[in-house]
Amino acid sequence: MSFAHDFDAHSAWRREQAQRLRTLADALAARDLLDAGLHERLERLQRQLQTDKVMVAFVAEFSRGKSELINAVFFAGYGRRIMPASAGRTTMCPTELGYDPELPPCLRLLPIETRLQPQSLLEWRSAPERWERIDLDVQDPEQLARAIEKVAEVQRVPVEQARALGFWHDDSPEDNPLPGADGLVEVPRWRHALINMAHPLLKQGLVVLDTPGLNAIGAEPELTVGLLPLAQAVVFVLAADAGVSKSDLAMWREHLAPAAEGVDARLVVLNKIDVLWDGLSTPAEIDGQIERQRATTAQVLGVEPAQVIAVSAQKGLVAKVRGDAALLADSRLPDLERALTDAVLQRRRDDLGGRVDAALAAVVAEIEQRWRLREREWQDQIDELDGLRGKNTAVIAQMRRRIEQEQRDFDAGGMRIQALRSVHLKLLRDLFGLLGSQSLQAGVASLAAALRQPGVKLGIRRTYTDAFARLHATLDEARRKADEVQAMLQASFRSLNAEYGFALQLPGGLDLSPFAAELRDIERSHLQYLGLTNVLRLAQAEYADRLAKAVVGRLKAVFDAASAEVESWNKAAAAQLDAQLRERRRHFARRLEAVHRIEAAAGGLDERLAELQAQREGAARDVEALRRLLNRPDRPNRPDSPLVSALEPAAPGHPDQP
Repeated sequence: MSFAHDFDAHSAWRREQAQRLRTLADALAARDLLDAGLHERLERLQRQLQTDKVMVAFVAEFSRGKSELINAVFFAGYGRRIMPASAGRTTMCPTELGYDPELPPCLRLLPIETRLQPQSLLEWRSAPERWERIDLDVQDPEQLARAIEKVAEVQRVPVEQARALGFWHDDSPEDNPLPGADGLVEVPRWRHALINMAHPLLKQGLVVLDTPGLNAIGAEPELTVGLLPLAQAVVFVLAADAGVSKSDLAMWREHLAPAAEGVDARLVVLNKIDVLWDGLSTPAEIDGQIERQRATTAQVLGVEPAQVIAVSAQKGLVAKVRGDAALLADSRLPDLERALTDAVLQRRRDDLGGRVDAALAAVVAEIEQRWRLREREWQDQIDELDGLRGKNTAVIAQMRRRIEQEQRDFDAGGMRIQALRSVHLKLLRDLFGLLGSQSLQAGVASLAAALRQPGVKLGIRRTYTDAFARLHATLDEARRKADEVQAMLQASFRSLNAEYGFALQLPGGLDLSPFAAELRDIERSHLQYLGLTNVLRLAQAEYADRLAKAVVGRLKAVFDAASAEVESWNKAAAAQLDAQLRERRRHFARRLEAVHRIEAAAGGLDERLAELQAQREGAARDVEALRRLLNRPDRPNRPDSPLVSALEPAAPGHPDQP
């Protein structure tokens, strides 16, 4: 099976999971059980399933066959090369391939001169007028390939400009481009490229990141700080005949290995194994050479041998285009596609599936709680009404007055509930303050200022360590405050349950530890920028400013995500209280209505008792249907499924049926 086939299956699975959530939400809404908290959680999960992206980043020095590998894995269906992959330097700027339905198919190119300006890549994304745009015809592979060739364009500039742009380093003359007779040197024309096209895989959420060369990746900290950590897989491409060169090792150690620590998978590809097919060696001898190269590469890079995969991208592409199964097997490209599937798609499915199942389990637990509360209230009402058999109108009137007094007492207790809400909101404001933008800016202010100082950054590591120590302390305080919020709500819910017979329960734990772990990953992944190899780069004001913005941007994403987690958890807790308050008021209204009906007609008692019993039985069937949904996590919910038939909208005429 190809990666494209497996990705199709992954996308179909995501659609099935989203349909499960929609079916559940519709069923709950039909019975007035979909409160704001449940609705928010189910909607949030649906959005995650529908918009989930899987990014695969390809990183290599020039002429390793990286673009050819992208063609072979993802775009062989076009019957030709889409990414430029001719001899020599091809992809000269970082290129993202994805799909945004709000945009037409197009190639957008950011001029390299924007490196001389203070805006970050993220900021440039919101300035479309600064990008050169070329419309793409996805039905015409020839036009598509010609347009995308622009990512390989270069221009010639003076050495001074190359130095300012980050392509000339006085301390590493061996890595500098060769000046021509006119004294000019060659640099990329574009800083970044975005390709938006309705390719089937891209439409389903795949994002491919193609990054070129040590000079390009080293000069753009936002790549290693911002984009690579977002990738589910990072594929590092080497040439099988050369092994790990000095520049390969420098890229791996200085940029790739630290930045990729948090991604799901790091794979190393030994490309161009077809150069070993010399006709003089036996297949066994060739296999032996490949295995020795894999073992040596794994040892040099410090990875497991299973993470090193030998392929021939060029032969794999030819084999797919021609439908040559034997050549495809010889190219070993299926080995890489299986590794991507196992390391990326299966982990992604496990992660998303775990969230869906946890959400469904929490929903069923809440509905069961409400069912038990309603069942108790129904039983109380049945006992209450049953006790009226044979009683005169005076006794019935007395019961009505008693219910009305209970209702007034309950309404009077609302002041206490409001006081609890006030304390809860104060604690929440403190928690949101710790996770807000002002708190983050205060934590990194000294680091940002130190990075933007002109010249050599003496003591920058200490400043960096101190800044992250403050951020860790802030998150630790936020975690303590979150524990305080949970403890306060737990005590309040216990008190309300005892006093009013509610069935309130906290919606799972409010756990901020994953964000603290992400903060530690960010701290580790940035340390390489503060070492001796980057002293001269850090002395450049433009580079240091880009690094500062990249660091702050990633930190902001972590704090924003933590704040969103708190908000979602709080909505679930608050909505549960609101739902049970509303249900209790309805309960008083139903009791009074039943007594009024009994006062008005002698036959009303038996009729009301039968209604209550029918409601109990209907609610029990609903809960059982929800349990069946939870126990069939991989079965799509077709319109004729037992779940849908069991959870059809409530019949008209019974507005209080759960």
